[in-house]
Formats: sequence, C-alpha cells, structure tokens
Amino acid sequence: MSKAQNDLVALDARPIPTPERARRSLLITAAGALIGLIVAGYALFTAKGTSTLTVPAEDVALVNQQPIARADYFAQLKATYQVDYSQATPEQRRKVLDDMIREELFVQRGKELDVAETDPDVRTAMVNSVEQMSASDVATRQPDEPSLLVYYTEHQDRYSTEGIITALDLVFPDSGHAEHAAAALGSGAPVAAVIANFQGRNSGTLNGEEFYFAARLHLGDALFDLARKLPNGGVSKPVEQPDGVHLLYVLANKPPKLRSFDEARTAVLNDFRNDEIKRSTAQYQTFLTRRAGIQIAGDLQQ
Repeated sequence: MSKAQNDLVALDARPIPTPERARRSLLITAAGALIGLIVAGYALFTAKGTSTLTVPAEDVALVNQQPIARADYFAQLKATYQVDYSQATPEQRRKVLDDMIREELFVQRGKELDVAETDPDVRTAMVNSVEQMSASDVATRQPDEPSLLVYYTEHQDRYSTEGIITALDLVFPDSGHAEHAAAALGSGAPVAAVIANFQGRNSGTLNGEEFYFAARLHLGDALFDLARKLPNGGVSKPVEQPDGVHLLYVLANKPPKLRSFDEARTAVLNDFRNDEIKRSTAQYQTFLTRRAGIQIAGDLQQ
C-alpha cells in the first residue's frame, strides 16, 4: 500500500467529534475564561491606588479611598482626651473617629468647591502648612555647640541685659547760656538753681529711670547716643535743636551687660533656629518660583 493510501486510512480511523464532546470543550474554555476574569478583577481591585472594600492595617478608615492613618487617630485620641487607645472608652474612640471622618469629608468637599481659591483664611492656613512642612527638618534638627557659639558671637547685641538710665533733658535759649549751665552742673550746682540762673527749662522728655529703648524713643537717636555714653553725674556738650539748645544731665547710667553664652544659650538656640527657618523658607520659595510659570501684568512690571 502506498503512503497516500496509508494517510487516507489513518484519517478514516480518527474518532468523529460528538455533540457531547463539543459541549464539554466549550464548558472548559468558558470556565478558564471566567477564572481568568476573577483573577484579573482581584488584582485590579486590590492594587495600590484602586478602590477596595478592605481597610489597610495601617489605617482606621477610608473616606472615598483617602486613608485616615491609625497613627493620626491615636495621636488625636491622646490630644483630645489625654488617654491612650487602650484606656479610652468606646464613646471616646467613636467620637474621635467620627470627628476625623467629618474633617476628611469637609476637606474633600472643600477641594471639590475649590474653597482654597477664594477663602482667604483657607489660603492662609495652606500657606502656613507648606511653610511648616518646608521648615520641619530645620525646626527639629539639633545644631552643634560650635555653630551656636559662632552665632552668639556674631549677634552679641541680642544677648545683653537692658540698659537703664536716669537723666534730665534741659533746654536753654542759646549756646552761651547752655555752656554756663554745663559748667555749673559739672561743679555740682543744684539743677533747680541752674535752670533759674540760666533761663533754662526741663523739657520733660525723660521721666525718671527709663530703659535704654524707651529713652531712645523719647530723646531721638542723636541725643540718646550722647546720653548713653555719659557716666553718673555727667553733662553733655550743648546740642542745638529747633526748640533751643539742649544739655543732657545724667544722674545714673547702668549700661547693658553682655550675658555669657551659657546664660543666653536658650535664646541663642531659638534665634538660630528661627533664622534657619527663614533661610529654609526663602530657599523653598525660590525653588517653587523657578519651576512655576508666573506672568505679571504689564503695568506692574517695574
């Protein structure tokens, strides 16, 4: 028998598919497809960032798939009732959770309405929040002692005790009367007699013992700079002013005293951090400005 005849015989010997076998094959194919759909659906709805009916272990709730972290919930419970979770009553636990869910709902609704675009209080709160975030690393970092000492040395004017001065601001009609009055005061003559003898008056600008900053406000920079350099009982040179010629007579002067680094350390640390926060915030603003598209109206471009 030839090869062609053998092939025909083999074809005739194959089993002819029956309707039952066809249905079985179709069922198996459908079952495989269904299983594939189930597996794909499970992967889709349990993937990160997709909707799920299961609250992750690290969260206490999902609000429109936005998580409320368990750590935040514990912290809120502690801040509200001063108790840990294990010590809180069911009512306290539920109250805090309800409040946090309410807050998240309102925040999400605010985003939908774009409240931040129009409400100045919300905008201010958002700005403050971003500023705090940008400065959080600086605010929690502990600077080393050499850095604090350098800062203290460069800003010693901040860490002195407040100076105190007791002085009189006397005014005379001209420089001649003022010079004679200065000589008389320097020799110990009573103030009242000097005023009477040389046609003077007490301006009343200074009122007894005053801190340096107050005396500067009352006298002005020029007169105060003269007064603060005088010793107890010192008399300034005559100074011409629009209202007459002034003499400053200092009864008592206690200049500021620099506090030691150890005494001022807490203030130095606070000032150091505040300056670092300002610097960090400015750098963050520069970064945001450079990556932003900012257009300014032509009439304001100066």
